[in-house]
Order: sequence, then C-alpha cells, then structure tokens
Amino acid sequence: MKTLVKTTEDGRKLEVIGFAIYLDGKLEAVDLTEVNQHPLKWKILSVMPDATHVAGHVALTREETEIAVKALKEAQEKMLADPVAIAERFRIAAMWKAREQGIE
Repeated sequence: MKTLVKTTEDGRKLEVIGFAIYLDGKLEAVDLTEVNQHPLKWKILSVMPDATHVAGHVALTREETEIAVKALKEAQEKMLADPVAIAERFRIAAMWKAREQGIE
C-alpha cells in the first residue's frame, strides 16, 4: 500500500510504503522527527518556516505529517494481524540498519 505524502520541488515523490517512508523509491526514513528536536532546526525553519517534522532529509508541513502518520499507523495495524507484514517490518529494519552502517 502506497500513500503519497508530497511531491518535492524537484518532482520526486515522498511516499509511505508499508512501514517506511521512501523518496523516489529509495528508503528515506522509518519515522518522523519533530523539527524542534532536530539538531538543524534553525536551518530547516529558514528554508521551510511551516515545517513541523522531517522524514530523513525532507521537511514536512503539519498536513503532510498527518498524512504520513496516518499511513504509518494503518500499516502498523495491518502488521499486527498479518505474519507476512511482520516479516516485512523485520526486512525494513534490517535495510535501515545496513544503511546506517553504510551498506546499501
């Protein structure tokens, strides 16, 4: 299940697919970070004053954040009832860990 969150200024799609957020088909984030909690909050707000959260490197407005949160919650609800979805969650977690370690 894909949910479009936004299209960036350069035309890339930020989508929630399953349990993660993808930018142009590549894993961008597995969760959202509040701008106020981000170490670069002043830089983010100088570029996008109405940003409330970021997904990886992509700033989101309140409305875009609500779309992403809703899609992630729906995916989680499905996962709790589906063994295949649970396996997908582990697959994404492994991909994210590999990405953090520089393995892609």
